[in-house]
Amino acid sequence: MDLVWITVSISLFLKCVDCSGTAKEWTYAGAVGQPEWAEFFPECGGSSQSPINVDTSQTLHDPTLIPVQPLGYNQPGNRPFTLSNNGHSVQMTLPHWMGFAGLPWYYGAVQLHLHWGNGVGVATGSEHTINGQSTSAELHIVHYNTEVYANISEAKTQENGLAVLGILIEAGEEINQAYGSILNYLGRIRYAGQKVAIPAFDIQSLLPDNLSQYFRYNGSLTTPPCHQSVLWTIFNERVKISHSQLMKLETLLYSSKAEEAELIVLQDNYRATQPLNNRTVLSSFISVSVQIYTAGEIAAIVIGSLCGCIGLAVIIYFIVKTIRLTSSWDVLPSIRPAPEPRTQDVAKEHKQDMALNMTSNPGKPEEDQDAPEPKT
Repeated sequence: MDLVWITVSISLFLKCVDCSGTAKEWTYAGAVGQPEWAEFFPECGGSSQSPINVDTSQTLHDPTLIPVQPLGYNQPGNRPFTLSNNGHSVQMTLPHWMGFAGLPWYYGAVQLHLHWGNGVGVATGSEHTINGQSTSAELHIVHYNTEVYANISEAKTQENGLAVLGILIEAGEEINQAYGSILNYLGRIRYAGQKVAIPAFDIQSLLPDNLSQYFRYNGSLTTPPCHQSVLWTIFNERVKISHSQLMKLETLLYSSKAEEAELIVLQDNYRATQPLNNRTVLSSFISVSVQIYTAGEIAAIVIGSLCGCIGLAVIIYFIVKTIRLTSSWDVLPSIRPAPEPRTQDVAKEHKQDMALNMTSNPGKPEEDQDAPEPKT
């Protein structure tokens, strides 16, 4: 049993590594999927891996971070670009004169590629997340340090060797013509290994309008061999493509070659976020943390607010009704006759006493009635 296990392990390892010692066979899910990457590619288990979740409440504002300065992006030249399906993503080579400044060294462009999901459920597909929220897709534009290293093969294994721009992509209603320059040709590279020449276009049109707001941190390649040599720049502003464009990205490509019997759709080619491990994420702007709610949470808040308003209205109604009822009793007239003044009663009684006295002693002065009899 042990011999069989050893044989299978060696066979899998040889399949995963070519004669030059460079890993070439891996997947996002499967025999050599993400959980197994670190086994065959040791750096994938390192402490500075990418992608990450950017928690804006924990970022450090760095006022020295200037806006990203693309160089030559809007000068595509006359030669066509080469678009290819490498079995893991759609990739496009970039001319050597493109790059970007604003870093301690100059980084020249090499290629760009995309990551996306499968179109099922909530928006997933981006590799980086911000405050735990992913988007439908993510574009990476890869550069290498041309001032220090001779080529990308040398640079990708060295500190400060690579610099990657990350652009988060959302789905919307309007067609994005710039991204259409890539997505409109996916039907010609449906199978792994296929390439097509496409007209050159302005690469800067793929970037968000606001190049001054971004996050920066030290990380790695998000695919094996996961070299920890990347200086990441993640733009805060998203770009949008249409739902139909996103569907092309999610459904047209295969990770299999055309001659293979079983064709596997190229989907969910994004790596899960990795632990930050005490790394510092810098921010070029002072970010304001905003609580983002799910659709269910928003519905609960709306229903709760409506119930609260209805309850408050009922309480106010009964209070007003009670006040009106009490006021109506206060203004009702009394059914009992008003009492006569006390002075009138006293005067009436006095008159009655005088009449009785006059009747009992007619013709005799009042003072004689009270005189004492004479003594004998």
